[in-house]
Amino acid sequence: MEPFREEGDTASVRVTFDATNGCERLEQRVIRFAPGRSRLRTLDGQQEVLFVVAGHGELEVEGDRHRLEPDTGVFIALGETYAVENPGPSELLAVSVLAPEDRAEASGGRKVIVRLEDQPELPASSERTFRYLVNEDAGCYDITQFVGTVQPSKAPMHSHPYDEVGYVVEGEGIAHVGGHSTPLRAGSCFHLPPDEIHCIENSGTTVMRILGVFHPSGSPASRAYQDNN
Repeated sequence: MEPFREEGDTASVRVTFDATNGCERLEQRVIRFAPGRSRLRTLDGQQEVLFVVAGHGELEVEGDRHRLEPDTGVFIALGETYAVENPGPSELLAVSVLAPEDRAEASGGRKVIVRLEDQPELPASSERTFRYLVNEDAGCYDITQFVGTVQPSKAPMHSHPYDEVGYVVEGEGIAHVGGHSTPLRAGSCFHLPPDEIHCIENSGTTVMRILGVFHPSGSPASRAYQDNN
């Protein structure tokens, strides 16, 4: 995907999935913030979650500043304005997902920043665990952002009731979707429409870590298995 950068901005943006390639509810973008301060961004009719893959910096949301570091989840609510400050010298790599706000506005329990290390590890299956980042506990009622850890294995073919986009943070594997098998590595992105039969296989010798964002909000452990009889 070709990146684009607005004049005067530090952010180089690659749109990986949106309505133009079949992802109707979500827009996934990979953003590289060069050293400096980004242009202000205001969310109009959408909410946004970000995940810091690499780099360090500060996020300013409505005048409040928050530290950014790898494995940090971010929730930007409808109508909020934010900017990212990268002190350099390296770029700051983030994965952004935009989604409509369908239910309630962020409540008094709202969190802007959620750090992965502070979240409990929960079971999804015998070979997979996950940790929530942004969900209802952060005041976001429409989408769920999480990081899943997959041991070397191949799960049974299954489906989910939600629309999901994913990004491989670490490791390698194979996406078995729609009768096709596609290699995955760190930096790979994928889209799983609701009820799409699939399997993400960890074909390596170490764990895979996958960032997932789905709509509507729910549990990453919610799945229906294909009838193989």
